[in-house]
Amino acid sequence: MSAPTASDSFLRVGTLKELKSKGVIVVPGADRPIAVYVYDGDRVAAVDNRCPHLGFPLHKGSVKDGLLTCHWHEARFDLCSGCTFDLWADDVPAYDTEVRDGDVFVASRPRVPESAEHHFARLRHGLKHEIGLIQAKAILGLRRFRTDWTEIVREIARFGVAHHDDWGQGMTLLTIAGNLRPVLSDTTMYHVLLRASRQVAEDCGEAVPTRRRQPLLEGDQSQPRLTRWLCDWIRDRHRDGTERVVLTACERFGPSPELADLIFTGANERVYAQTGHVFDATNKAFELLDGVGWDALDGVFPLLSRQTVMSRGAEENAHWHHPIELIEPLRVAERELEALCADGGVNGDRSIFRGESSGGPQVEGRKMDQSPSRVLLEDDPLAIIESLMTALRDGTPPLELSKQVALAAACRLARFAMTNEVADWFNPRHTFIFAKAVHQAVKRSATPGVVRGILHAAVSVYQDRFLNVPAARLPVESSLADLPTDANELRRQLLETLNRQADVDGATRLVLRHLRLGHSAEELFDTLAFATAREDFDFHAMQVLEAGVQQFREWNGGPEAEQIMVGVVRQLAAFCPTPRAGHQTATIAVRLDRGEKMYENGEPV
Repeated sequence: MSAPTASDSFLRVGTLKELKSKGVIVVPGADRPIAVYVYDGDRVAAVDNRCPHLGFPLHKGSVKDGLLTCHWHEARFDLCSGCTFDLWADDVPAYDTEVRDGDVFVASRPRVPESAEHHFARLRHGLKHEIGLIQAKAILGLRRFRTDWTEIVREIARFGVAHHDDWGQGMTLLTIAGNLRPVLSDTTMYHVLLRASRQVAEDCGEAVPTRRRQPLLEGDQSQPRLTRWLCDWIRDRHRDGTERVVLTACERFGPSPELADLIFTGANERVYAQTGHVFDATNKAFELLDGVGWDALDGVFPLLSRQTVMSRGAEENAHWHHPIELIEPLRVAERELEALCADGGVNGDRSIFRGESSGGPQVEGRKMDQSPSRVLLEDDPLAIIESLMTALRDGTPPLELSKQVALAAACRLARFAMTNEVADWFNPRHTFIFAKAVHQAVKRSATPGVVRGILHAAVSVYQDRFLNVPAARLPVESSLADLPTDANELRRQLLETLNRQADVDGATRLVLRHLRLGHSAEELFDTLAFATAREDFDFHAMQVLEAGVQQFREWNGGPEAEQIMVGVVRQLAAFCPTPRAGHQTATIAVRLDRGEKMYENGEPV
């Protein structure tokens, strides 16, 4: 539907006498039904006949003392202006009226014409008051005016930066929405972005007010010195010092490898901090700025400070010390990284990955041309560390190692044993999300403080080994022959399968069939994103999906890419379905936006 335009045309309603006799008359407006009322004697007012909350016919409500009450949820409106006294309901559009020679006329379009600016204001209102339905209607309204998705993401990001003192799940989901946009249909993007918007509003609802700190004044603040200071303040859990260093770096270096080195080095100062969430949030901050523009960098990076300084690292967890001491070997390797990078020893084309003979994971019945070395998925963490260090000494590019470690992490999800508890999925989820973030960070800056994250991720892959005992076996090719060949039907069945409780095997078979028939990977991503966004999940499932999409592309299809998408769909199916309350809100907003009949004779339709 094209964007509405203002019009001063009026519609005849009837005589004032008729209106007074009936109390309310409904007439078809330019794009919606209009309820015209008479009250307080001869006063006439008109509003959209659909309650902005759930579309109930307002002419079936009641008017008293200038207040219109919807009988469905008792939302109350000022009949003259349409403004609600119950903010969860949203204001109802009001219409100008005239009485001419005893006849009543109503404007065909609302008094306040729709515009992109109007919908941006409604979006901010919905965010401020944590009203998902208003956010949903605002996003749909903006898209009617052909507002670019990036502009909507930017507006929500501005709200998050201005109203929170921490990063939060919402900002991660918002970044994911922007990152996935190229592979999503408009319908799926709406659902993914609304899920992010609602979470940003929830995060900000009871947040500590933002307290802005300032960068240091000009002085002898080289990047190496600032990096050392940053790590000192993080170890001391000194937020003010941490944030001033970050703000100073933003001012001095702007979007540059130097800034990436400093901030990612700080995020890596604690090993696998907060099960990888600190590093992933840091990577998301960079990606958000890539998407919406770097003019907001001094407001975005301070959001990372609290969790960066307050998080616990793996060095504070006993299982990284017992029964095998892992932290000290990691620290030794990190110190060697400094020397390797100083000598230029991180370039070259040799690899520690030995192909099929190493016993790495395979898809049954199919050869994997480049499987990760067996050592990455076996039981000797010290051998894992040494193998990675040997590869770096021999000149293997860090980016190749981070890619292989991320694949190994995806294999843990693909081979997750269903004999484990559902909550155990979070361990390999965290590892895969972290490993992907490290891979993305290495693209920005392959310096020692960043590259050490590869080692941390590899040891986390080791820590998850027990979740693959016994390793889940993936379907053999012959077992897929009974499934459809049509791509649309496969995706339809996938959504239906995810309606069934924890049908992990069924969902896996459909994804493998889709991939092996060579159907569009982007359309499969879109289906999986919709399936994820419609559930009442926290942000982990969407993080895994985005990581899977990015890593799938790294492998350009093939068995490795299959392993990654199998891991994505298996962890998704394990948690489906949920009540889908958020999806219900999103769907209601779409029906209201389309002008569909929500009720007939007072009954839902």
